[in-house]
Amino acid sequence: MTGRKPWFCADLPLLDYRKARDLQLELVAARKAGILPANILLLLEHNPIFTLGHRSRRDNLTVSEDLLQERGIPLVRVERGGDITFHGPGQLVGYPIMNLHAARLTVTDYVDRLEEVMIRTAESWGVRAGRNAINRGVWVGNAKLGSIGIGIRHGITFHGFAFNVNLSLEPFAWINPCGLKGIGITSLKQELSREVSMEKVREQMKQNIQAVFDVAFEPMDLSGLSRFQQAGKS
Repeated sequence: MTGRKPWFCADLPLLDYRKARDLQLELVAARKAGILPANILLLLEHNPIFTLGHRSRRDNLTVSEDLLQERGIPLVRVERGGDITFHGPGQLVGYPIMNLHAARLTVTDYVDRLEEVMIRTAESWGVRAGRNAINRGVWVGNAKLGSIGIGIRHGITFHGFAFNVNLSLEPFAWINPCGLKGIGITSLKQELSREVSMEKVREQMKQNIQAVFDVAFEPMDLSGLSRFQQAGKS
C-alpha cells in the first residue's frame, strides 16, 4: 500500500436516501473549499426508494404512483445521470466524493473504473460479470447486476454505483430500469441461489476500490463526517 494516495472511507449503516444526498452535497462543498483534504468513499445501504435521474422520463415508472404510496416507497428526482432505478436494503451503494481534475481522470475513465470494481467484486463470488457495449453498468448476460449514475460539481463527483447483493428484485418489475425496456435485473443472491454476506461484499468492494483507484483507505466515523458536514454548510 506504500505510495498509494490516501482516501477516507466511511462505512455507514442503512441510511435514508435524502439524508445521504444532503451529506454528499456538503462533502462536495467541503472538498471544493479544500476543507476536506482527501477524496472520500461513502459505502452504505438505503431504505426502499425509486430515484429519477435529472433527464429521466416519468413514464419509465410503469405502475401508478398510488401503488408506491401504498407500499411506502418514495419517488424522487435527483442530480445524477441515468434514468429511473430502485434502491433498497441488500443493495450496496458507493458514493465516491472525488476530485477528478486532481486525479487526472476523465469522466469515461472514472466510470470505467467503477465498472471494473463491481466486475472484480462479482468475480470474487464466482459470478462472471462484464460490460455492455451499449449501456453502462455491469451485466451478467442480459441482466444488470450493477448500475452507475454520477453527478459532478466543480470537477468533484457525487452519487456513484449500486451493486445488487441480496435485495428484493420485485420493485424493478414496476419500472423500465435505467430507462431500458425488456432488460433483466439480477443480484448475487439470484445468481448463486443463496444469501450472500453483505459484510464480506463490503470488504471486497473496499479492497477492489483501493486496487483499481490505487489508493489506501483511512476509516472515518460519523463524528469525523459531521465535522466536514458543518464545514460544507458554512
